[in-house]
Amino acid sequence: MFLLQLSLLLEPTLWLAAVASPTDDNALRGGHGEHGEPGHKDHHKDSYSTFASEFLESRYLSDEGYPFPTAPPVDPFARIKVSDCGITKGCIRYGKPGCDAETCDYFLSYRRIGTDVEFEMSADTDGWVAVGFSSDKKMGGDDVMGCVHDDNGRVRIHHFYNVGQWAKEIKRNPARDEEGIFENNRVTCRFKRPLHVPREETLVDLHLSWYYLFAWGPAIQGSITRHDIDTPPVSDHMISIYKYEDIFMPAAAYQTFSSPFCLLLIVALTFYLLMGTP
Repeated sequence: MFLLQLSLLLEPTLWLAAVASPTDDNALRGGHGEHGEPGHKDHHKDSYSTFASEFLESRYLSDEGYPFPTAPPVDPFARIKVSDCGITKGCIRYGKPGCDAETCDYFLSYRRIGTDVEFEMSADTDGWVAVGFSSDKKMGGDDVMGCVHDDNGRVRIHHFYNVGQWAKEIKRNPARDEEGIFENNRVTCRFKRPLHVPREETLVDLHLSWYYLFAWGPAIQGSITRHDIDTPPVSDHMISIYKYEDIFMPAAAYQTFSSPFCLLLIVALTFYLLMGTP
């Protein structure tokens, strides 16, 4: 017994082996060397596994311990509210009496937001919908903003300039905060453009009043073609971005004879039919 104790005191390595547990971290570190490699490798492997699991948990778990979403949610296109027309935004509707942004042949709204103007457009088409800003009621020399439905199902905002009866696309596009959707065979979009722009032929200052030209039609591979109707509707007066109006324009099928000349003609024809010929 005395000899055993003496040998332990003289041999530190035997003393460490006798007093240390095989699972003790210090013992495994102390065994590192030419004869301690197996124990060190096992410990390194266990430590790496623990580190990896802790790292993954800290990377993919929030502070509350819940997993982060794989992708941020995408906000759906907010429906156009017609209840705000004439109050907090101006609206122009073309189509059947009582129609709204989802049932009119054509719909446009506008409102000021800071130094921008927000436009909302919708039309009964699978191609494009547009609004033009004109100094007269004729097509030609007009600044045009259009929303085009392409073959990939996306709706993009484009800037055009009317050269006679032809709409030429302009690379400089003032639109921002673009949104668009094609649903129920309708192209609908929302975008902003600055109220004031540098003086340029293809861009107008929206703080001035303009006649608004309304048009829509088919598209081929994301390129617009001729509008659906031969004579697209035009606002009967210049529209100011500072005045929120709620304007309804009946489509041709719902137009009535309301001018004095037309009424007089109807009365004359009725009288002639009732009296008969002599």
